[in-house]
Amino acid sequence: MKRQILILYTGGTIGMTSSAQGYVPDDGFEALLNSRLQRHHSPGSAHQLPDYRLVKFDQLIDSSNLMPADWTLIGQALIENWHDYDGFIVLHGTDTMAYTASALSFILQGMNKPVIITGSQIPLSELRNDALDNLVTSLILAGNYDIPEVCIYFNGRLLRGNRSKKVKSTELDAFDSPNFAWLGQVGIHIAIQHPLLLKPGSPNFNLPHFKPNGIVIAPIYPGISARVIDALLDAEEVRALILQSYGVGNPPDQNKTFIASLERAGNNGIVVLNTSQCLQGSVHQGAYATGETLNRIGVIPAADLTLEAAFTKLHFLIGMGDDATAIRENITRPLCGECSLAS
Repeated sequence: MKRQILILYTGGTIGMTSSAQGYVPDDGFEALLNSRLQRHHSPGSAHQLPDYRLVKFDQLIDSSNLMPADWTLIGQALIENWHDYDGFIVLHGTDTMAYTASALSFILQGMNKPVIITGSQIPLSELRNDALDNLVTSLILAGNYDIPEVCIYFNGRLLRGNRSKKVKSTELDAFDSPNFAWLGQVGIHIAIQHPLLLKPGSPNFNLPHFKPNGIVIAPIYPGISARVIDALLDAEEVRALILQSYGVGNPPDQNKTFIASLERAGNNGIVVLNTSQCLQGSVHQGAYATGETLNRIGVIPAADLTLEAAFTKLHFLIGMGDDATAIRENITRPLCGECSLAS
Protein backbone atom coordinates (compact mmCIF):
# COMPACT_ATOMS: atom_id res chain seq x y z
CA MET A 1 0.00 0.00 0.00
CA LYS A 2 1.37 3.39 -1.00
CA ARG A 3 2.28 5.79 1.73
CA GLN A 4 0.27 8.98 2.02
CA ILE A 5 2.39 12.13 2.27
CA LEU A 6 1.32 15.63 3.26
CA ILE A 7 3.22 18.50 1.62
CA LEU A 8 3.03 21.74 3.59
CA TYR A 9 3.87 24.69 1.38
CA THR A 10 4.92 27.44 3.79
CA GLY A 11 6.71 29.68 1.29
CA GLY A 12 10.21 30.11 -0.06
CA THR A 13 12.06 30.39 -3.35
CA ILE A 14 10.72 27.06 -4.57
CA GLY A 15 7.27 28.58 -5.16
CA MET A 16 8.32 31.94 -6.55
CA THR A 17 8.55 33.51 -9.99
CA SER A 18 10.54 36.37 -11.47
CA SER A 19 9.21 39.94 -11.41
CA ALA A 20 10.57 43.44 -11.85
CA GLN A 21 11.03 43.55 -8.05
CA GLY A 22 12.83 40.20 -7.89
CA TYR A 23 11.33 36.85 -6.93
CA VAL A 24 7.70 36.96 -5.71
CA PRO A 25 5.22 34.15 -4.86
CA ASP A 26 3.83 32.38 -7.94
CA ASP A 27 0.01 32.20 -7.90
CA GLY A 28 0.18 29.18 -10.19
CA PHE A 29 2.66 27.20 -8.09
CA GLU A 30 0.24 24.47 -6.99
CA ALA A 31 -0.86 23.68 -10.54
CA LEU A 32 2.75 23.80 -11.77
CA LEU A 33 3.91 21.46 -9.01
CA ASN A 34 1.15 18.93 -9.69
CA SER A 35 1.90 19.03 -13.40
CA ARG A 36 5.62 18.44 -12.90
CA LEU A 37 5.10 15.64 -10.39
CA GLN A 38 2.60 13.82 -12.59
CA ARG A 39 5.36 13.28 -15.12
CA HIS A 40 7.35 11.36 -12.50
CA HIS A 41 4.76 8.65 -11.82
CA SER A 42 6.57 5.58 -13.21
CA PRO A 43 4.85 2.29 -12.30
CA GLY A 44 7.91 0.25 -13.25
CA SER A 45 10.40 2.32 -11.26
CA ALA A 46 12.24 0.93 -8.25
CA HIS A 47 11.06 3.96 -6.30
CA GLN A 48 7.58 5.29 -6.93
CA LEU A 49 6.22 8.60 -5.81
CA PRO A 50 3.79 8.22 -2.93
CA ASP A 51 0.33 9.70 -3.03
CA TYR A 52 0.41 13.21 -1.69
CA ARG A 53 -1.76 16.14 -0.73
CA LEU A 54 -0.52 19.71 -0.96
CA VAL A 55 -1.64 22.23 1.65
CA LYS A 56 -0.68 25.87 1.14
CA PHE A 57 -0.38 28.29 4.04
CA ASP A 58 -2.83 31.17 3.69
CA GLN A 59 -0.02 33.60 4.54
CA LEU A 60 3.18 32.44 2.89
CA ILE A 61 6.36 33.01 4.87
CA ASP A 62 9.32 34.72 3.27
CA SER A 63 11.93 32.91 5.32
CA SER A 64 13.95 36.07 5.95
CA ASN A 65 10.83 37.39 7.75
CA LEU A 66 10.37 34.21 9.82
CA MET A 67 9.32 34.70 13.44
CA PRO A 68 9.33 32.17 16.30
CA ALA A 69 5.52 32.14 16.15
CA ASP A 70 5.82 30.59 12.67
CA TRP A 71 7.36 27.47 14.22
CA THR A 72 4.16 27.10 16.21
CA LEU A 73 2.03 27.39 13.06
CA ILE A 74 4.09 24.78 11.18
CA GLY A 75 4.29 22.48 14.19
CA GLN A 76 0.54 22.75 14.76
CA ALA A 77 -0.19 21.86 11.14
CA LEU A 78 2.01 18.76 11.43
CA ILE A 79 0.53 17.67 14.75
CA GLU A 80 -3.06 18.13 13.58
CA ASN A 81 -2.41 15.87 10.58
CA TRP A 82 0.01 13.45 12.23
CA HIS A 83 -2.30 10.42 12.36
CA ASP A 84 -3.67 10.89 8.84
CA TYR A 85 -0.40 10.64 6.89
CA ASP A 86 2.66 8.42 6.76
CA GLY A 87 5.14 11.23 6.26
CA PHE A 88 5.48 14.94 5.74
CA ILE A 89 7.30 17.36 3.44
CA VAL A 90 7.69 21.00 4.46
CA LEU A 91 8.49 23.40 1.63
CA HIS A 92 10.39 26.29 3.17
CA GLY A 93 12.70 29.15 2.27
CA THR A 94 16.40 28.45 2.63
CA ASP A 95 17.49 31.47 4.69
CA THR A 96 15.98 30.21 7.95
CA MET A 97 15.40 26.57 7.03
CA ALA A 98 17.92 25.31 9.59
CA TYR A 99 16.19 27.29 12.35
CA THR A 100 12.80 25.78 11.50
CA ALA A 101 14.25 22.27 11.19
CA SER A 102 15.82 22.62 14.63
CA ALA A 103 12.67 24.05 16.22
CA LEU A 104 10.47 21.31 14.78
CA SER A 105 12.82 18.63 16.09
CA PHE A 106 12.19 19.86 19.64
CA ILE A 107 8.45 20.24 19.10
CA LEU A 108 8.09 16.73 17.60
CA GLN A 109 10.10 14.71 20.12
CA GLY A 110 9.40 10.99 20.01
CA MET A 111 8.31 11.16 16.39
CA ASN A 112 7.84 7.95 14.43
CA LYS A 113 7.45 9.29 10.88
CA PRO A 114 9.62 11.30 8.49
CA VAL A 115 9.41 15.07 8.34
CA ILE A 116 11.60 16.30 5.50
CA ILE A 117 12.15 20.00 4.96
CA THR A 118 13.26 21.08 1.51
CA GLY A 119 13.19 23.99 -0.87
CA SER A 120 15.40 25.32 -3.62
CA GLN A 121 17.85 27.95 -4.69
CA ILE A 122 16.06 28.40 -8.04
CA PRO A 123 12.24 28.46 -8.31
CA LEU A 124 10.32 25.58 -9.88
CA SER A 125 8.97 28.09 -12.40
CA GLU A 126 12.42 28.53 -13.96
CA LEU A 127 13.46 26.25 -16.81
CA ARG A 128 16.72 25.36 -15.05
CA ASN A 129 16.07 24.70 -11.38
CA ASP A 130 16.97 22.52 -8.43
CA ALA A 131 13.42 22.58 -7.07
CA LEU A 132 12.02 19.55 -8.85
CA ASP A 133 14.83 17.18 -7.91
CA ASN A 134 14.77 18.29 -4.27
CA LEU A 135 11.01 17.76 -4.07
CA VAL A 136 10.89 14.47 -5.99
CA THR A 137 13.72 13.00 -3.93
CA SER A 138 12.14 14.20 -0.68
CA LEU A 139 8.90 12.47 -1.67
CA ILE A 140 10.77 9.26 -2.50
CA LEU A 141 12.57 9.37 0.85
CA ALA A 142 9.38 10.02 2.81
CA GLY A 143 7.42 7.48 0.80
CA ASN A 144 9.88 4.57 0.81
CA TYR A 145 12.15 4.84 3.86
CA ASP A 146 11.68 4.77 7.62
CA ILE A 147 13.28 8.02 8.75
CA PRO A 148 11.79 9.03 12.13
CA GLU A 149 13.46 12.43 12.24
CA VAL A 150 13.11 16.03 11.17
CA CYS A 151 15.55 16.24 8.27
CA ILE A 152 16.66 18.65 5.61
CA TYR A 153 17.05 17.21 2.14
CA PHE A 154 18.97 19.35 -0.30
CA ASN A 155 21.09 18.58 -3.37
CA GLY A 156 21.79 14.93 -2.67
CA ARG A 157 22.25 15.29 1.08
CA LEU A 158 19.90 14.07 3.78
CA LEU A 159 20.84 15.90 6.97
CA ARG A 160 19.67 15.81 10.56
CA GLY A 161 17.67 19.01 10.80
CA ASN A 162 19.04 20.21 14.11
CA ARG A 163 22.63 19.66 12.94
CA SER A 164 22.19 21.56 9.69
CA LYS A 165 23.40 24.95 8.52
CA LYS A 166 23.07 26.94 5.33
CA VAL A 167 26.73 27.22 4.34
CA LYS A 168 26.51 28.67 0.81
CA SER A 169 24.41 31.57 -0.40
CA THR A 170 24.31 30.90 -4.15
CA GLU A 171 25.45 27.30 -4.74
CA LEU A 172 23.00 24.44 -5.10
CA ASP A 173 24.69 22.42 -2.34
CA ALA A 174 23.66 25.11 0.12
CA PHE A 175 23.31 22.94 3.24
CA ASP A 176 25.64 20.81 5.30
CA SER A 177 25.94 19.43 8.83
CA PRO A 178 29.54 20.29 9.77
CA ASN A 179 29.61 18.41 13.08
CA PHE A 180 27.55 15.36 12.17
CA ALA A 181 27.66 12.85 9.34
CA TRP A 182 25.03 12.99 6.61
CA LEU A 183 22.07 10.70 7.30
CA GLY A 184 21.95 9.81 3.62
CA GLN A 185 23.45 10.55 0.24
CA VAL A 186 21.51 10.47 -3.01
CA GLY A 187 23.31 9.93 -6.28
CA ILE A 188 22.75 7.09 -8.72
CA HIS A 189 21.69 5.13 -5.65
CA ILE A 190 20.08 6.20 -2.38
CA ALA A 191 22.27 5.33 0.59
CA ILE A 192 20.71 5.84 4.03
CA GLN A 193 22.96 5.58 7.08
CA HIS A 194 20.48 3.65 9.20
CA PRO A 195 22.76 3.34 12.28
CA LEU A 196 22.83 7.14 12.53
CA LEU A 197 19.06 7.57 12.54
CA LEU A 198 17.17 8.23 15.73
CA LYS A 199 14.99 5.36 16.87
CA PRO A 200 11.25 5.76 16.33
CA GLY A 201 9.50 6.71 19.53
CA SER A 202 6.11 7.46 20.97
CA PRO A 203 5.06 10.96 19.96
CA ASN A 204 5.46 13.39 22.83
CA PHE A 205 4.66 16.62 21.08
CA ASN A 206 4.71 20.04 22.71
CA LEU A 207 3.78 23.40 21.24
CA PRO A 208 5.24 25.96 23.63
CA HIS A 209 4.50 29.64 23.47
CA PHE A 210 7.62 31.12 21.90
CA LYS A 211 8.61 34.53 23.24
CA PRO A 212 10.07 36.45 20.29
CA ASN A 213 12.34 38.69 22.37
CA GLY A 214 13.49 36.12 24.90
CA ILE A 215 16.93 35.42 23.41
CA VAL A 216 19.68 37.71 22.14
CA ILE A 217 22.93 36.93 20.30
CA ALA A 218 26.31 38.66 20.63
CA PRO A 219 29.14 37.84 18.22
CA ILE A 220 32.53 38.56 19.79
CA TYR A 221 34.89 40.80 17.82
CA PRO A 222 38.11 42.67 18.63
CA GLY A 223 37.33 45.67 20.79
CA ILE A 224 33.77 44.70 21.71
CA SER A 225 32.38 46.96 24.39
CA ALA A 226 30.48 46.02 27.50
CA ARG A 227 27.85 48.49 26.28
CA VAL A 228 26.94 46.02 23.54
CA ILE A 229 26.04 43.36 26.11
CA ASP A 230 24.29 45.84 28.38
CA ALA A 231 22.20 47.16 25.49
CA LEU A 232 21.19 43.66 24.39
CA LEU A 233 20.07 42.79 27.90
CA ASP A 234 18.22 46.04 28.52
CA ALA A 235 14.78 44.49 28.20
CA GLU A 236 12.78 42.68 30.85
CA GLU A 237 11.76 39.82 28.55
CA VAL A 238 15.33 38.69 27.77
CA ARG A 239 15.98 35.29 29.33
CA ALA A 240 19.14 34.11 27.56
CA LEU A 241 22.22 35.45 25.79
CA ILE A 242 24.14 33.45 23.18
CA LEU A 243 27.78 34.39 22.79
CA GLN A 244 29.60 33.59 19.56
CA SER A 245 33.17 33.53 20.79
CA TYR A 246 36.49 32.62 19.21
CA GLY A 247 37.81 29.11 18.54
CA VAL A 248 37.02 26.61 21.28
CA GLY A 249 35.11 29.21 23.27
CA ASN A 250 37.59 31.96 24.06
CA PRO A 251 36.45 35.48 25.07
CA PRO A 252 38.53 38.65 25.47
CA ASP A 253 39.09 38.10 29.19
CA GLN A 254 41.32 41.17 29.51
CA ASN A 255 38.25 43.26 28.72
CA LYS A 256 37.22 43.48 32.37
CA THR A 257 34.06 45.52 31.86
CA PHE A 258 32.88 43.07 29.20
CA ILE A 259 33.42 40.08 31.51
CA ALA A 260 31.73 41.97 34.34
CA SER A 261 28.65 42.51 32.16
CA LEU A 262 28.45 38.76 31.45
CA GLU A 263 28.83 37.94 35.14
CA ARG A 264 26.16 40.48 36.06
CA ALA A 265 23.80 38.93 33.52
CA GLY A 266 24.23 35.49 35.04
CA ASN A 267 23.70 36.84 38.54
CA ASN A 268 20.45 38.42 37.32
CA GLY A 269 19.10 35.04 36.18
CA ILE A 270 19.97 35.31 32.48
CA VAL A 271 21.39 32.13 30.94
CA VAL A 272 24.62 32.89 29.07
CA LEU A 273 25.50 30.20 26.51
CA ASN A 274 28.87 30.16 24.78
CA THR A 275 29.04 28.96 21.16
CA SER A 276 31.92 29.09 18.70
CA GLN A 277 32.22 31.21 15.58
CA CYS A 278 33.94 28.24 13.91
CA LEU A 279 31.95 26.13 11.49
CA GLN A 280 33.36 22.84 12.80
CA GLY A 281 34.38 21.66 16.22
CA SER A 282 33.08 21.98 19.74
CA VAL A 283 33.37 24.47 22.58
CA HIS A 284 35.97 23.38 25.12
CA GLN A 285 35.65 26.20 27.61
CA GLY A 286 38.78 26.18 29.73
CA ALA A 287 41.20 24.71 27.20
CA TYR A 288 42.73 28.20 27.40
CA ALA A 289 42.84 30.45 30.43
CA THR A 290 40.60 32.97 28.67
CA GLY A 291 37.85 30.37 28.44
CA GLU A 292 38.33 29.36 32.06
CA THR A 293 37.22 32.89 32.94
CA LEU A 294 33.78 32.02 31.57
CA ASN A 295 33.66 28.85 33.66
CA ARG A 296 34.35 30.96 36.74
CA ILE A 297 31.41 33.30 36.12
CA GLY A 298 28.92 30.56 35.23
CA VAL A 299 28.72 30.78 31.43
CA ILE A 300 27.54 27.48 29.90
CA PRO A 301 29.66 25.93 27.10
CA ALA A 302 27.44 24.93 24.16
CA ALA A 303 29.35 21.76 23.18
CA ASP A 304 28.79 21.27 19.41
CA LEU A 305 25.34 22.87 19.14
CA THR A 306 24.89 24.91 15.99
CA LEU A 307 23.78 28.49 16.50
CA GLU A 308 20.40 27.54 15.01
CA ALA A 309 19.94 24.59 17.36
CA ALA A 310 21.12 26.59 20.39
CA PHE A 311 18.76 29.46 19.58
CA THR A 312 15.70 27.28 18.99
CA LYS A 313 16.41 24.95 21.92
CA LEU A 314 16.63 27.92 24.28
CA HIS A 315 13.34 29.16 22.86
CA PHE A 316 11.82 25.72 23.38
CA LEU A 317 13.03 25.33 26.98
CA ILE A 318 11.90 28.83 27.89
CA GLY A 319 8.55 28.22 26.21
CA MET A 320 8.13 25.01 28.20
CA GLY A 321 8.51 26.98 31.41
CA ASP A 322 12.04 25.97 32.46
CA ASP A 323 13.71 28.38 34.86
CA ALA A 324 17.34 29.44 34.50
CA THR A 325 18.64 26.54 36.59
CA ALA A 326 16.76 23.95 34.53
CA ILE A 327 17.85 25.56 31.26
CA ARG A 328 21.50 25.46 32.31
CA GLU A 329 21.10 21.76 33.12
CA ASN A 330 19.21 20.84 29.94
CA ILE A 331 20.72 22.98 27.20
CA THR A 332 23.52 20.52 26.38
CA ARG A 333 21.60 17.37 27.32
CA PRO A 334 20.64 15.83 23.95
CA LEU A 335 16.89 15.72 23.43
CA CYS A 336 16.79 14.56 19.80
CA GLY A 337 20.33 14.21 18.52
CA GLU A 338 21.10 17.93 18.39
CA CYS A 339 24.45 17.72 20.16
CA SER A 340 27.04 15.29 21.41
CA LEU A 341 27.14 14.39 25.08
CA ALA A 342 29.33 16.88 26.92
CA SER A 343 32.45 15.32 28.40
